[in-house]
Amino acid sequence: MPPRLPAAMLAALMLLAVAALSLSTGPANSAGFTDAAGRRVVLPDRIGRILPAERNAEVLVFVLAPERLAGLEQGPGRGTGLPRGVRPPALGWRPRSNPANMAATARQLRADLIIDAGSVTPDRAAFADAVQQMTGIPYILVDSSFSRAPAVLRAMGAVLGVSERADDLGIYAEHAITGIRGRLLIRPATARPRVYYGLSSDGLVTPLPGAPSGAAIDEAGAINVAAPLGRGIEVAISREQLFAWNPEIIIAERRSFYDALRRNPAWRQLAAVRNKRVYLEPTNPFGWIEDPSGVNRLIGLHWLSSLLYPDATQQDLRSTTCDFYDKFYRIRLTAGQLEALVRPAGSPPPEVMRNLGEPLVGLGAAPASTLPSGAPGAIGVQNAPAPASSIFASGVPAGDPRALCAVPGAAAPMIGMADPVPGVGALPGRSSGGVRGGRGPGER
Repeated sequence: MPPRLPAAMLAALMLLAVAALSLSTGPANSAGFTDAAGRRVVLPDRIGRILPAERNAEVLVFVLAPERLAGLEQGPGRGTGLPRGVRPPALGWRPRSNPANMAATARQLRADLIIDAGSVTPDRAAFADAVQQMTGIPYILVDSSFSRAPAVLRAMGAVLGVSERADDLGIYAEHAITGIRGRLLIRPATARPRVYYGLSSDGLVTPLPGAPSGAAIDEAGAINVAAPLGRGIEVAISREQLFAWNPEIIIAERRSFYDALRRNPAWRQLAAVRNKRVYLEPTNPFGWIEDPSGVNRLIGLHWLSSLLYPDATQQDLRSTTCDFYDKFYRIRLTAGQLEALVRPAGSPPPEVMRNLGEPLVGLGAAPASTLPSGAPGAIGVQNAPAPASSIFASGVPAGDPRALCAVPGAAAPMIGMADPVPGVGALPGRSSGGVRGGRGPGER
């Protein structure tokens, strides 16, 4: 008869066996995820709090599951489109400044997951690995390029358990991207307008082709007048250089540059100024061309299409903007807020809008939603431009800036919006000047 082991030793061996089993199999409900850098990341059983590593990821989580944001950068998006009572802590600094700071922030905010969106590089993958090793918190990288937007929305929707909403937004993204590409296929490259995109308060910083901050300009098929200076970065230029380029269209990121172009006689020799083709980029709650370089830029494709190719665009920017803000941000714009966005951006007053008929099928008109009418994120049929009075909900006197723009199939007004009066048109949480927050390494 074999000798019997002492009870204490037997108990110790049983504990070791259980520990070995748990290490080999992992949590029963955990799931693996391969991110854009090819890193295999084990996701937690429950993802309740998400820390965005930068603003591209912030807007991605904001449109899919805003209630799970562990923190928001101070300013943009704060107080808009969030469920009642949900107020994430403000991050007044970019946590991606170094791995130790990011790790400390993630632990302090008790994040279950960190998402980083942008260009995928070895440096960013190494940064993610370092933070994950310090904290034990899964850290995933996603590609925020235009071509990947539909796939990223769907992939993140599956990770966060909101696949139905993500699929609907993915459909919208596909039609926005393929729509403008369809327009470019029927237009010769020599007929594309020459555009200058002015960054900073004086407008004398501009992105070169291939830079993330100018990707929407590239995607829209415009000729970037700064192309002779190179690719992939932002550069400072002189006033003389801008006069030498003499662009047909100028888009200002900041109101200070926009106002200077329109009011300062020194700029009047520019063709864009003479022909009144100077436009201000909308920036509330996120930019339409950049700031950040995320899914917020999809509305920018519709806007740029209307500026660059008005003869081929048959969608009313007001209706499109109302629809996009409701779908992506869960914000029902008021008349005042809508006008503050689109009028400086070049949309004519409602009373002089032309009725151009039905949208061109295959050139950006999104199909009906796969969600039930009125469901969060449901995409309605994009109708032809309607009279100005018909795109606002009833309940307030005609012309009142507090009237809510109407969305097909939408129910009650979105929550989290502040009264737009006084300061008609201002969305809460962001100054009308569009001043940028701080940025991490490699970001503007």
